[in-house]
Amino acid sequence: MSRSAAAALLYRAGVMPVVTVRDADSAVRIARALVQGGLGAIEVTLRSDAALDAIAAIRREVPGMSVGAGTVLDADQLQAAQDAGAQFVVTPGTPPVLAEALMAAAVPVVPGAASVSEILALTARGFDAVKLFPAESLGGAAMVRALRGPLPAVGLCPTGGIVETQLPDYLAQPNVLCVGGSWLVRDEWLAAGDFDAVRDAARRAADALAGARGRR
Repeated sequence: MSRSAAAALLYRAGVMPVVTVRDADSAVRIARALVQGGLGAIEVTLRSDAALDAIAAIRREVPGMSVGAGTVLDADQLQAAQDAGAQFVVTPGTPPVLAEALMAAAVPVVPGAASVSEILALTARGFDAVKLFPAESLGGAAMVRALRGPLPAVGLCPTGGIVETQLPDYLAQPNVLCVGGSWLVRDEWLAAGDFDAVRDAARRAADALAGARGRR
């Protein structure tokens, strides 16, 4: 259930802001700005002590936003994310022990992979949607295009090192369900309290998504 649901969730999102939060209040403001800009999902990385509280706050206070936990590294973090109310879970990589835990998750899961062998190991377990990470370091959109030949049924969410100007090229690839990145929520905007900049970046991304899907 959770694996096929992950592909549907990623496609609905189209663009996935990847955010490391400082506190729950700013996380809620970020999520609201993203919704105002036209995006409906956010990945809150478990890289800060505030992450789980932020996930719970977004789930409670921003009903138009699907909130997930990213940088999930083990079964304990997976459980903590679900307990906090995460509606999906994303990993940067997926060793076998973590893959086993993901298969038992109660929410959609997007396992991370960085090679054909890793993707094949995940598809053998039944996963049909994979986070390609770190996408730019692995070859960027050219890597995505190359993967489509041998793995046409695998939906990808390339993430890592992607900037706004590269978004249309990734979205143009038929095997891309969603594109993830942190360019939508820059540290300097948060430091300045400029949530309008977050909203505007989300709006540009939503427009790029609509344009790409209109051309497919």
